[in-house]
Amino acid sequence: MKKFALFLALAATAAFSQEVKPLKVLMVCGGCCHDYANQKMIIAEGVSARANTEFTIVHEEARVKDDRTHQVSIYKNADWAKGYDVVIHNECFGAVTDVPFVEGIAKPHFEGVPAVMLHCSTHSYRAAKTDEWRKCLGQTSMSHEKNRDLKVRNVAEDHPVMKGFPKEWNDPKDELYKNEKLWENFKPLATAYGEDTKKDHHVIWVNEYGKGKVFGTTLGHGNHTMEDPVYLDLVTRGLLWACGKLGADGKPLPGYESKQK
Repeated sequence: MKKFALFLALAATAAFSQEVKPLKVLMVCGGCCHDYANQKMIIAEGVSARANTEFTIVHEEARVKDDRTHQVSIYKNADWAKGYDVVIHNECFGAVTDVPFVEGIAKPHFEGVPAVMLHCSTHSYRAAKTDEWRKCLGQTSMSHEKNRDLKVRNVAEDHPVMKGFPKEWNDPKDELYKNEKLWENFKPLATAYGEDTKKDHHVIWVNEYGKGKVFGTTLGHGNHTMEDPVYLDLVTRGLLWACGKLGADGKPLPGYESKQK
């Protein structure tokens, strides 16, 4: 009888796994200073190899090179995030000043759409005179140190997102973003030391913004960082956590493992 009950339980688990639909991921990328043409594929392919996801990618560049005032067209639709389970932001448009536009980007996350914030997304929209994007991120940052090797320290080893992340990770040729303000629901997960400021700065974190859960990291300037399995594992766990699909052991919940073979 026990063997039969176990068989039924395993069969039910397998059936549940087959029924789970992939997480619909919208990735918005583009802007100055980074190789978004390749990074979008590094992230999409890397996360899909680790979790049950389906990507839609919006990649826009300004007509004039390095113009940081470009407004990504999808954001001009009030329902831009509708139909997606999570949004990955990997954009670099720091000079946008249109307050209603910027607040329109943050609004779906406040209403509950999970977010993953990568690298220059932390500096995007920093010229706008509104704190909504910064509250969504969980921190305010206006500048970074020079490109150099970073020693990243895991300060939350028991958090599911940091399970499997090294106690210390050497991240070569990246940028340390300076934390100028941490908002009330910011929870630090990893730090790196600032040579300019002579203090630690938070480089990996989670945040809550209204009803939305947010995972963020300022790491990932170069392709070599994003291609690192440590980084891709981290971003995948962060995405699953934001969606409520990460177990306490740092592994995807049943059905949310990658379907790729």
